[in-house]
Amino acid sequence: MIFRLFYSSLSPKMNDLLADSFEIPRGQESRVGDLELGNNRLVNPDKCLDKFFKQIEEIDKRIEKPTKLLKKLQDANEESKAVTKAAAVKVAWLAAIRRHMEKGVDEVGKIAISVKSKIEQLNRENLTNRQKPGCQEGTGIDRTRTARTVAAQKKLKDKMAEFQILRQNISREYREDVERRVFTVTGSRADEETIDQLIETGDGEQILQMSIQEHGRGQVMDTLAEIQERHEAVRDVEKKLLELQQIFMDMAVLVESQGDMLDNIESQVFWNYCSSESKEASKEFSKMDSIKRPCESNFW
Repeated sequence: MIFRLFYSSLSPKMNDLLADSFEIPRGQESRVGDLELGNNRLVNPDKCLDKFFKQIEEIDKRIEKPTKLLKKLQDANEESKAVTKAAAVKVAWLAAIRRHMEKGVDEVGKIAISVKSKIEQLNRENLTNRQKPGCQEGTGIDRTRTARTVAAQKKLKDKMAEFQILRQNISREYREDVERRVFTVTGSRADEETIDQLIETGDGEQILQMSIQEHGRGQVMDTLAEIQERHEAVRDVEKKLLELQQIFMDMAVLVESQGDMLDNIESQVFWNYCSSESKEASKEFSKMDSIKRPCESNFW
C-alpha cells in the first residue's frame, strides 16, 4: 500500500520532467511555482500569459514582413544586372533601381528597429514578471516567457542574416562586374589594386587613360558612367544593409546569453527535482520503518 502510494506520487512529476516543451498549454491550470518552489496553489496560466502571447504573435507577424521586401530587393538586384538599354538610358534606369532598393532597405530597417524595441521591452517585462507570485525564476510560466522571447530573438536574427547574405552577394557581384567591364574596354585583366581603386572611388578615368586613347573617349566613358552609377548604388545600399547587421549582432548576443540562461534554469529545475524526490523518498522509507518496528515488536 505504501509503495503504491509512493510510486503513484512520482508519476506526475516524472511526466512534467520529460515534457518536450517549456510551454504551459493555454487554457489549462498549472501548479504555481512548479515542484521546485514547493508551492501547491493553482493558477490559470492564461491570466499570466495571455497578454504575453499576444505580444509574441504581433512580433512574429512583423518579423515575416521583411520576407517580401527581401524578395523585391533580390529581384531589383537581378534586374540591375540585366539592363541592356542604351548607355544614357541605362544609367538613368540603374539610378531608379538604386532608389527603389534604398527605399526597400529603409523600410526593412524601420521594421527591424521596431521589432528589436518590442523584444527588449519583453525582456524587461519578463524580469518584472518574476516578482509576481507563481512566476518566479525557474517556474513553468517564467520558462515559457523566456523560451518564447529567445525564439523571437532568433527569428529576427535569422531574418537579418538573410539581408547580410544579400549584401555580400551585391558586393561580390559588383566586383565581378567591374572586372568584366574593365576587361571589355582594355582587352586585359586589371590587377587587384586597380579593381579595388575603381570599387572604392568609382572614378576610373585616370586608370583607363590609355584605353581612352586607344578605343576612343565615348566608348570608355560610357563604361565608366555605368561603373560610377553602380558604385553609388552599391555604396548606398551596402551602408544601409550594414545598419541591419548591427541589429543582427545585437540579437545574436542576446540569443547566446539567454540560451545559456535557459540551460542554467533547466539544470537548476532538474537538480531541485532530484533533491525533492530524495527528500520524499526518505520520508516514505521513514514511514515504512516506523510501521515495520511495531509490527516486529508485536510479532515477537
